[in-house]
This record gives sequence, C-alpha cells and structure tokens, in this order.
Amino acid sequence: MSSKKKILMVFGTRPEAIKMIPLFLELKKVNSILETKICVTAQHRNMLDQVLDFFDVMPDYDLDLMRPNQNLYQLTSDIIVNMKYVLEEYTPDLVLVHGDTTTSMAVSIAAFYFGCKIGHVEAGLRTFNRYAPFPEEMNRNLTAKLSNFHFAPTEISKSNLIKEGIDGSQIIVTGNTVIDALLMSRNIIDNDLGKYSSILNLKKLINSDKDLILVTGHRRENFGEGFINICKALKQIALENKNVQIIYPVHLNPNVKEPVYKILCDIDNINLIDPQPYEAFVWLMNKSKIIITDSGGVQEEAPSLGKPVLVMRETTERPEAVEAGTVILVGTDIDKIVSETTNLLVNKFRYDEMSMCHNPYGDGLASQRIIDFITKNI
Repeated sequence: MSSKKKILMVFGTRPEAIKMIPLFLELKKVNSILETKICVTAQHRNMLDQVLDFFDVMPDYDLDLMRPNQNLYQLTSDIIVNMKYVLEEYTPDLVLVHGDTTTSMAVSIAAFYFGCKIGHVEAGLRTFNRYAPFPEEMNRNLTAKLSNFHFAPTEISKSNLIKEGIDGSQIIVTGNTVIDALLMSRNIIDNDLGKYSSILNLKKLINSDKDLILVTGHRRENFGEGFINICKALKQIALENKNVQIIYPVHLNPNVKEPVYKILCDIDNINLIDPQPYEAFVWLMNKSKIIITDSGGVQEEAPSLGKPVLVMRETTERPEAVEAGTVILVGTDIDKIVSETTNLLVNKFRYDEMSMCHNPYGDGLASQRIIDFITKNI
C-alpha cells in the first residue's frame, strides 16, 4: 500500500486555474512522495477549459457545475454536495484551494466536513469591506477560518492573517503563483507563437504605430453607473488621443456588455473584442503601453511586464502594488481615469517611474516554496 500523501487541488474559474496549474506542474515533479489530483468545479466552463488546454492539463474529476443564470445559492450548495463524493473516493490528506471564489469557500466547507486538512493558496488578501469585492471578500475570510495552512503572497497578507488570530507557524510568505504562471506562459508563447491563432488574429488587429491601451472590466460593484462612467472615460480618452488604440475584451455579462457596446461601439480607435484565451491575453498585456482594469490578477501580473496599471476600483486587497507604485486606484471617476491615463501617455518620466517599479508579488518561485512547506508539514 502506498505511503505517499495524497493532495487534491480544486478550482473552478480561469483565474484560479492560471494560478494553480503552475503549482500542479511542480507537484508532478515530486510524485514519488506526493500524489496529486485535480478536481474542477467548472464554475466558469469555457474560460476554465481554455487554460487547461493551454497548459495541457486534464482534470481527474470534473463536476461540470456551470448552469445558465446560476445564482450563488445554487452554486454553493452544488459544490458542497458534489465534493462529498470526490472526497470519499480519493480520501486526500490535503485539499488545496485558491483565493476568493465561491468554489474555494464551498470546497473548504466540504473538506472541513470530511475531516481533511486544507491549504489556502493566495491567503490573507483583505479590503476589510465585506461587500467589496462581493462575494470575494467574505469567501476568502471564510476560507481562512477553515484552512490549516495559509500560503500568503506577501508580508502584508501574512500580517492580516495574524491579526485575525491565525497561528503564524501555519503561514508562509511565498510570493504569488500568478508570477510563476506568467513567466512560464510567456516562454511557451515565445517558443511557438505561430501555434496560437488567437494571437495571430490580434496581430492583424493591432496598429503598431499607435500606443496600445488594454482594458478589462467585470466587477459586480461597477455594474450600472460605474460601467457607464468607465465607458464615458474611455470614449474621452479615445477622442482626445488619436495616436492611441484601445483594445477592450468585453466580458459576456449583459451588465457589462450592454453599456460598453452602447457607448463605445462606433469609435474608430476603440476595438471591442470577445474575451480572449489566456495566451492571447498574456500577449496583449505584453504589447500594451497602459492597462486599465478592475481585475485583481492583472494588478499582480502587469508589473512583471513593466506595464503601469490603472485600477477601476475604490479599494484593493492588493495594497502592496499601490505602495510599490505599480498601480494607481482611479475608481470609476471619469475625470480621474482620463487624467491619469493622459499623464501616463504624455509624461515620459511618470511612465518610466511606474513601469520600472519592483513587482511586490514575487519572483516566479512561489510554487516551489509551497511544495517545500507541504512536504514538511503533512
């Protein structure tokens, strides 16, 4: 009978997959002492599958839970109930979850009920506002309460956990696995660029004579007036800067798509495109001059590529980036979005200052630090 410890990694969304797959690939290298399997909830189906395909990873368990118009009540209960059968079949010693999704929170509850240990990757991020971002802030708080091991990306994250009463011996600062993924992905893309039709299509779209601004947006707290303001700001930037091309992969949620297409669809130097596969998005980030986003992961990734980031949120659970000077919070204030973007376009000193700041989120070795901790503690 095998004496190897058994690990189950569970994730359900594209951002989780991006940040967990580098850890899985490193765990495969120590298969002689740790057996690792992957379960996906498919909280996001198509976007999750794109990442799995890019990294050539096949889940061992696929709950396939995504449904049209799915609400948080149904998703949470479905995850808990279905995870019971996975846990009973595999009987893991450790369940690894990531970050702040409903998958992470619900899987942690299921693993707690089952009685196995829980490891929380990207632990300790906080805005201290339970409704922003919603439901992510409470998801990560609840996951922390249930977890045995906490893999914090930064010292600030570790400090947050200690203030909440978490034993410091159960916390390790690792950096963020998203940097592992980014550096790995850039090498994959560079080595075989012609393989990716999505990137080849983008190359045809982009005008190399113009400064590229990449925009992403999907946060619930920006629905309504927030997205209207964002679109008005982007329209003003485009009309006042004809030497700029704005590329906006538009989230499929109608709360995002409707105002974006209504306000921005007829502006010559704004290209509204479908959400992109992970490899295409990494390529776009690398080609951009400025990134405007409400995403959490982009705040971590872009500084490693030397790209200034304007964050369309009032608060962030990633204060390290603000302190390091790699991002600026602009919220959904039209004047602030326009003025900060314009400043970066015309003020070379300010642009260089932001683009050369040190990335506080790691060096690409986070996965190895997590594995070193696991091998000594389970």
